[in-house]
Amino acid sequence: MRSAVVRALPPVVATPAPPPREAPARPQVLLIEDDALLARSIGRELAYAGTEVTHAGDGATATAVLRKKRFDFVLSDINLPDTTGVDLLRLVRASGLDLPYILMTGNPTLETATEAVELGALFYLSKPLTGDKLRGAVERAMTMTEQARTRQSHVSILAPAVVERAKLASSFESALEKLRIVFQPIVDARKRTIAAYEVLMRSDEASLPNPGAVLDAAERLDAIHVLGRRVRALAARGIEALPSPDVMLFVNLHPAELGDPELFAGGPLAPHARRIVLELTERAALPSDTDVAERTRQLREMGFRIAIDDLGAGYAGLTAFTSVEPEFVKLDMSLVRDIDASITKQRLVRSMVDLCRDLSMRLIAEGIETRSELACLCDLGCDLLQGYYLGKPNPVPTAVVTI
Repeated sequence: MRSAVVRALPPVVATPAPPPREAPARPQVLLIEDDALLARSIGRELAYAGTEVTHAGDGATATAVLRKKRFDFVLSDINLPDTTGVDLLRLVRASGLDLPYILMTGNPTLETATEAVELGALFYLSKPLTGDKLRGAVERAMTMTEQARTRQSHVSILAPAVVERAKLASSFESALEKLRIVFQPIVDARKRTIAAYEVLMRSDEASLPNPGAVLDAAERLDAIHVLGRRVRALAARGIEALPSPDVMLFVNLHPAELGDPELFAGGPLAPHARRIVLELTERAALPSDTDVAERTRQLREMGFRIAIDDLGAGYAGLTAFTSVEPEFVKLDMSLVRDIDASITKQRLVRSMVDLCRDLSMRLIAEGIETRSELACLCDLGCDLLQGYYLGKPNPVPTAVVTI
């Protein structure tokens, strides 16, 4: 019976040992000392401290070794057969090497001490060296080495991100220089005339090929205010191109721009405020650290009117609708697309038309691309209409639309 049980047990398989961890590299130290006996003594202390020691007995050997190998710090006698430790330190600094350098001497002088300080020597030690003095200097040098390695590690990690951000900043600056605006007509559904134009930004910067890319860059660079000010300045100039003084201009406003002091301090749009509708985009949520109701109240006092995008897109659109109480509301394009073939969409839009009328708000249907969509939205009672079927964005405001 026992043999059957043994045979039924799975064979014992030895668990493979984990691969040995690679030991961290020991700090590399160059010891420059012409006294062989003293060099062995100091070398033992350095080895006990956890370093790997390379010995050079004169300046020529030390110079050759420094050219071939990278060291974390140097411990050098001042009096050498062919040069001085101070001259070697001067050579190291002239080569751009900023490694910790410890000088030691049996004949300390004010002159060499002064030179050592001027050249940035870490320590200037007098012989004979006690064990405590040497260990203290070595520990300090090793601490500086570890800090330098940590900094280098951080630089290595951050370097790609820094380079990428620099490239993005350069592209954004170029996009700002090449920024221009186009005008898309907004049509009065009842009068069949152009009631307004929406200003849309464009840029000829190839690395940021569309408005979304420019906005992404502005957000990543914390430059929304910079971009917004540029767009508003261009929009102010564009007012002169409008065909009639009664025509309004819709200018997109990123929610973060509600925190831009320039918007409230008589910027370029302020003289034309009665003709301007600031359209709060759903690009980002309304800022939680800003009193949105108070800011929009201030804008209205200046003469601006407010519109919100994407009613019906979900919680974000409804939140803006209730907190801002705009004069104009834009339907989300998902409700406009193929509305003529969807009873559900038609019922939703009809309810929004009724709600906006009850609240004295004007409803804009944007994204109209077919004759059937246009006819359906007119039948449902939308106040204003916008889309490629009526007119595409144009550098010059068009005077005629298809309706």
